[in-house]
Amino acid sequence: MANRTPYYDLVPKDFVANLCFRKEMIQMGCTDPKAAEELWIMCSRDPLFYINAFVFTYDPRRQPSALPFITYDYQDEAILSIDDALGDHDLFIEKSRDMGASWLSIFGFEYRFHFRTLQSFLCVSRKEDLVDKTEDPDCLFWKIDFIHKNQPGWLRPNVNRTKLHIYNIENGSTIDGSSTTGDVGRGGRRTAILLDEFASVDDGHAVLRATRDTTTCRLFNSTPKGTGNAFYDMKQTDVAKLRMHWSKHPIKSAGRYVSENGVVNIIDTAFTYPADYEFILDGKLRSPWYDAECKRAAHAMEIAQELDIDYLGSDYQFFDSVVLDRVQKEQVKEPYLQGDLDFDINTITPHGFIEREKGSLLLWAYVDAHGNLPEDRNYCLGVDVAAGTGASNSCITIGDCKTKEKIGEYAVNKYKPHELAKVAVALSRWLKGSSGTARLIWEANGPGREFGDTVIELGYRNVYYRVNERSLSKKQSDTPGWFSTKEGKLALLGDYRKALAASDFVNRSYQAIREAREYVFTATGSVEHAGSINTVDPTGARENHGDRVIADALCWRGMKEFHTATATQQEIPDNCIFARRMQVENRKREKVYW
Repeated sequence: MANRTPYYDLVPKDFVANLCFRKEMIQMGCTDPKAAEELWIMCSRDPLFYINAFVFTYDPRRQPSALPFITYDYQDEAILSIDDALGDHDLFIEKSRDMGASWLSIFGFEYRFHFRTLQSFLCVSRKEDLVDKTEDPDCLFWKIDFIHKNQPGWLRPNVNRTKLHIYNIENGSTIDGSSTTGDVGRGGRRTAILLDEFASVDDGHAVLRATRDTTTCRLFNSTPKGTGNAFYDMKQTDVAKLRMHWSKHPIKSAGRYVSENGVVNIIDTAFTYPADYEFILDGKLRSPWYDAECKRAAHAMEIAQELDIDYLGSDYQFFDSVVLDRVQKEQVKEPYLQGDLDFDINTITPHGFIEREKGSLLLWAYVDAHGNLPEDRNYCLGVDVAAGTGASNSCITIGDCKTKEKIGEYAVNKYKPHELAKVAVALSRWLKGSSGTARLIWEANGPGREFGDTVIELGYRNVYYRVNERSLSKKQSDTPGWFSTKEGKLALLGDYRKALAASDFVNRSYQAIREAREYVFTATGSVEHAGSINTVDPTGARENHGDRVIADALCWRGMKEFHTATATQQEIPDNCIFARRMQVENRKREKVYW
């Protein structure tokens, strides 16, 4: 780093010594024009010398509030990483709260604006007032103004300052500001764009599209805010990344410790704990500062979002993470078999399971020599139907009603609904149990309608029929399939959540449990997979949309109703009035579909 920062070692880091050094440098520049010129050149060659000798920051929690910006080691790394990115490549900055990331990003812009010719920068935040609002220390431009205000006249740039615009008269460089509209930055050219707190931007994917051709460098700076946003999607790419976790801060990380198998492992042995200190044994990296912040938080989500850089935990999760952790540890297994079902595409007659390395059907059960599953039990299939465009998966879950276990999972992203229906019917006919072929239940909304029509056209009748969820009688209709409403979806997923918690439904699939972690409550009170909340998902099926969870929940509903139906059938005598009435109803239903 010495070649990159040739004068940095001249600056003392002790607070009092640093102030004395600053005073000496300022007085030297004020009394000797030649010295002022030399100091300006030194600053232009060494950003760390410049910031530690001549830049002040602001913290209203301390007195005085204007403080010399004396960088920590992690901030030195961040400053140089940002400077390397400017004009060259995108940089993804994920951070814990209060790590100075916004100040460092602004400093990167100001440094180039100050000492380089014809640079052009754009600062963007979700609201215009967060970019430039008079006398508001929280806005980005106020920070630039503060840097300039607290510099000696011989170092301060000569600027033309207007609303959302700063122009360096001496070298032609500019810094502009904007809110995150869908057309931000479109049509212009920039050295770099700062997208501040990007996880909070509503239409982040539109911003990505608008800024992509405007600059080669975008700084994506934010704390996490769940997975249903463009910031999280950028994290999944190969973009250069800068991680600013609280554990890198020397004050916050003092006394770091972690528990392993219930035993405290103190990492920072130089720290002296009080004799009665209560260590928290949860396996996480912690410190006394971190423990205190946890006690102040109203909800665990705050800690996940503000401190842990935890994308899943920073949303209000629908499924209990403790339950999912237990399921993953105790139930999840690698599939026993992977392959496809061989069947006649014309007659939809199944011939048996065939192992294939890249097959779409995963099984947590063994087939016999003929490629068939055991017939001493009953099966249920839950289906989540996608449009088949590649944007998300269509999923089929196979449940064993005897063991209440998920034994099969089928996922594809290119099948149209009518093509998927043929696979589902073939699977249902293949899964012959003691009560006949498998029960089939699917989400009938949207593409599920075409799926259901094809199922009926193929003559398959062991299907789920719509039930009025608001009716006390829960009377079954003649309409096949499960229809999703806001209340119905919440009830379906809530029932599935209880089944996981009570181990009534045994889920072997790692991908299904992973998707369950990403289901969150929305602001309107509904439950959605975080990825499906995006207005645009550029990743296609490479990122899931929670399809396996819906298929699992539907399968569980079908399995429950099978048990209920079985119990009811055992209690009803064959020749009673109710049994005869059920026979009449079944004949009516068959007549409707035939």
